[in-house]
Amino acid sequence: MGGERTHQDSVAAIRLTEWTSCGGCAAKWGATLLSDLVGNLPAGIDPSLLVGLAPFDDAAVYRLTDDLALVSTVDFFPPLVDDPADFGAVAAANACSDVFAMGGDVVLAVNIAAFPEDLPGDAVTAILAAAAQVVEEAGGSVAGGHTIRNPEPVFGLAVQGVVDPRRVFRKAGARPGDVALISKPLGTGLVTAAGTEGEKKKAVEGMRRINRAAASALRAAGDAVHAVTDVTGYGLAGHGWEMADRSGVRLTVDTVLLPVYDGARRIAAGGTRTGGDPRNREYVRGNIEVHADDAALALCMDPQTSGGLLAAADRSAVARLVDEGFTVIGRFDEGPAGITVE
Repeated sequence: MGGERTHQDSVAAIRLTEWTSCGGCAAKWGATLLSDLVGNLPAGIDPSLLVGLAPFDDAAVYRLTDDLALVSTVDFFPPLVDDPADFGAVAAANACSDVFAMGGDVVLAVNIAAFPEDLPGDAVTAILAAAAQVVEEAGGSVAGGHTIRNPEPVFGLAVQGVVDPRRVFRKAGARPGDVALISKPLGTGLVTAAGTEGEKKKAVEGMRRINRAAASALRAAGDAVHAVTDVTGYGLAGHGWEMADRSGVRLTVDTVLLPVYDGARRIAAGGTRTGGDPRNREYVRGNIEVHADDAALALCMDPQTSGGLLAAADRSAVARLVDEGFTVIGRFDEGPAGITVE
């Protein structure tokens, strides 16, 4: 009937960003504050805890046997996109990414949901269904979760994976002479904040894409890959600084080479900056040299949601990784540890 409202119509009418004040990984605490907090927490003493808080990495890794380790992570945030299915898919891809950043395979996930009681049930259903589909694409299954009431919608997942304990990717390990590569474009914060509808659509498509294939390509490169992290809320500069600092090397980023989502360079040049930008600048302050204009720097400071994998790899692996979708963005040199943006 012409006057009836369909399920699809009711979901399409929902604009999730109107329900929240800050979305995506831009909602994370600033890295400086978080580092101070984590530094005061007790470190694990179990020798089977291969990766924990000292130092922290993209996920925890616990050795179960000589050949098998558990990878455990959790990630959740308010919506940065309007469509419920997009939100669920992006949140799931983002949460699974931490397992891939450690070199693992996703096996299991549970939902973490906090929704207003008056958020339409169709929207909640769409969020959960899209998330489950992405987890399945990542190789795992959603096996439950927990939901509470909250004034703003918040959603994410706790994800468990497995990895060979002898083949764990870490932030530390980059060597002088390594090439810096990234598996996805940058600019999700800028584009979702100020892009056209078409630009936002392409950015969402990128955020929905999981890092499973990128992680597989890095594993296939074997010992030629020396360090890996995923680029999320602290931006390329923040996560690149962590990799450089842990490795005792200097990362030089060539901003001309950066792959970016459509519209990101224009938006940055126009002066738009997201809320996470100043916090990320503060995080790397004193450890960064800048030889680029502020628009180019803003691409490095922009908080990413479901961003790509950043890898330090020997030159022998570069051609293969580029064929698999990675982009060369710079290099690692002898210290002092830090980051240079040019």
